[in-house]
Amino acid sequence: MIETTQVERWLREDIGHHDVTNQVPGKTTGRLVAKEPGVAAGLEAATAVFEYLGVDVLETLEPGTTLESGEEVLRVEGSAREVLRGERVAVNLVGHASGVATRTRAAVDAASTVADDVRIAATRKTTPGLRGVEKRAVVAGGGDTHRLDLSHMVMVKDNHITELGLEEAISHFQGRTSFATKVEVEVETVADAPKAAAAGADIVLLDNMTPAETRDAVSALAEYESVLSEASGGITLEDVPEYATTGVDVISMGSLTHSAPSLDLSFRTGD
Repeated sequence: MIETTQVERWLREDIGHHDVTNQVPGKTTGRLVAKEPGVAAGLEAATAVFEYLGVDVLETLEPGTTLESGEEVLRVEGSAREVLRGERVAVNLVGHASGVATRTRAAVDAASTVADDVRIAATRKTTPGLRGVEKRAVVAGGGDTHRLDLSHMVMVKDNHITELGLEEAISHFQGRTSFATKVEVEVETVADAPKAAAAGADIVLLDNMTPAETRDAVSALAEYESVLSEASGGITLEDVPEYATTGVDVISMGSLTHSAPSLDLSFRTGD
């Protein structure tokens, strides 16, 4: 659900205090059209913007729909003033989200060429204020959201281990979490992977390891059948197939959200 306060912030940022540009009388229709192939996302956010402005959303594609150049993504009808006021916010949201979904789909497809069971996941490297939109876009592209915020899972990172030591850090957080909360532990060496699993990690994150090191770490975790393995750290689209061959359960990529180019879209009125 897109909160009304979020929509108001988006519109306030774009409209400002004295909008002269969109003082257009009468009613009109508007179409959001893809100018290049991609994967549709962000449509629930665009719909929330137009509905807040009293504009009727007549048609919209389902998130995750594969787009061809020239394909209509969304159609609206209402006051010309309000349609035009919502135009840029809607285009920006859908363009950005569809870019994230398109990049995610590319990563998912790259992994599936060599492994059917590896998950492509996002990270918390999201744009402030847009995490919900970006995480939904990852799902639209076929990816996994990973944790949505700090409350969803404990992640024991290098700084925690530096302060407390590996085993003590895991024990420290296990004593402070619900039975329903998983504990993920970040390790930087192959040798530390089984140590983390033996100490009680539910997930072992193999940080900045090469594909060869990742493969070795996954092998070292084989006896811990309930423990998941995750590869992360600077993995690119081009790297995905090689990491997918290592047997790792999850490949997480910050670039899905922080480096995805916006999908090129055009908003046309009066058609």
